Amino acid sequence: MSVLKNYINGSWVSSVSTETVDVINPATAELLAKVPYGNATAKDLNDAVAAAQDAYLQWKNVPVLKRIQPLFKLKQLLEDNQEEISKLITMECGKTLAESSGELQRAIENVEVAAGAPILMQSEFLENVAGGIDEFMIRQPLGVTSCIAPFNFPAMISFWFLPYAIACGNSMIVKPSEKVPLTMMKIFELLHQLDLPKGLVNMVHGGKGTVDAILDNPDVKSVSFVGSTPVAKYIYARGTANGKRVQAQGGAKNPVVILPDADIEMTSQIIADSVYGCAGQRCLAASVVITVEKNDKFRDSLYETAKARAVGYGLNKGTEMGPVISKESKSRVESLIAEGVKEGGSLLLDGRDSKVNGFENGNFIKPTIIENIPLDGELIKTEIFGPVMSLLHMKTIDEAIAFINRNKYGNMACMFTSSGSSARRFRNEAMAGNIGINIGVAAPMAQFPFSGWKESFFGDLHGQGRHAVEFFTQTKVVVERWPKEWSRKF
Repeated sequence: MSVLKNYINGSWVSSVSTETVDVINPATAELLAKVPYGNATAKDLNDAVAAAQDAYLQWKNVPVLKRIQPLFKLKQLLEDNQEEISKLITMECGKTLAESSGELQRAIENVEVAAGAPILMQSEFLENVAGGIDEFMIRQPLGVTSCIAPFNFPAMISFWFLPYAIACGNSMIVKPSEKVPLTMMKIFELLHQLDLPKGLVNMVHGGKGTVDAILDNPDVKSVSFVGSTPVAKYIYARGTANGKRVQAQGGAKNPVVILPDADIEMTSQIIADSVYGCAGQRCLAASVVITVEKNDKFRDSLYETAKARAVGYGLNKGTEMGPVISKESKSRVESLIAEGVKEGGSLLLDGRDSKVNGFENGNFIKPTIIENIPLDGELIKTEIFGPVMSLLHMKTIDEAIAFINRNKYGNMACMFTSSGSSARRFRNEAMAGNIGINIGVAAPMAQFPFSGWKESFFGDLHGQGRHAVEFFTQTKVVVERWPKEWSRKF
């Protein structure tokens, strides 16, 4: 099987690295491709940076109205190839075809918002800030930018950054996850069809060697990352130490609070979709579900909804949940379930040791519910990143909010209720960057920033919307005076 190529300076080129890792279909265990890996990929990255720097010097002076024109064609190409790209996402990532299609739609929406750069980049002007002196601010591009993408959203995450970067006048290097490179390979085939300068967009495969080369190369001016908190901390620390602008999205332990006045059927279905969608492998997956004033009806409804979820290969009709990404991930999640039991939790629903007919080698874990884990234990603090619901019961909304605010993560917090006053209090007091009211996945639309807090985010400006435009531009203030006597001399 051939090794995947990099896309550098407008061409598909082989990596200098002879080391590779396998890309495996997590449902079938089929070998899909081999991808370059190892420290030698740093040479590939540095070649891409050199090409990107040259392209940036051309592109930065192209009028913004012309810079956004390729985005309109890109939107059309993504829509025309939506079915093929969605199938690739499912094959290498494991999520259902419907989830993959939804992911790509979110990517397309970011292209649409980035096409508004002529307005989003506008700034301020103040005449006569002093006698005869005008002052104004302009936005200019950074230079070479980079994106280090995770496995769980092979298409969408890169589009929190890429369209904004090029619309604002930058060049971009994308490093896809070595676990799911095929989706971005297809997307770069589409980017190749656009009227862009060679080297403006580049893709370099690899692992830590490529990442460290991004963090250390002085011509890379910004780094956008999504992944686990330990890696986010590493990237933020090393990137900023090298003078780079960094936005690093980390992990999560997202709580959901159910008040007694919530609708049982609707709430149970929405929460199950949040916990078990994408097999729990998303940074906005509900993880800890808290019922206030213990209500067995909610407990029973959550159990029945989770138990009924159809698990299988995401390309097959009727499948509602696919596998986790790898055998290592499956082993890790199952060991965390065992740890929760060891700590004193009780299994209401156990999805370990699951087999799916016809896909016995797949990395499947069925929906799991573990109840009453101790609040001072390790599992309550650990991001499981799998289809596991931790079910807790608390006496009051005060207790629930206090628990949420002690959480070291702050990606998302949700509440289900029919009380406007309770909802208003929750959105005001809950210490998380994305708040959902009767919403299970509070994923911001492309016009809004993806606002993680605490150890879920390191940086100042988030992905998407105006935050992305601010991140990919630097401000310049100009103070001007044109004395009349000077004008008379000429």
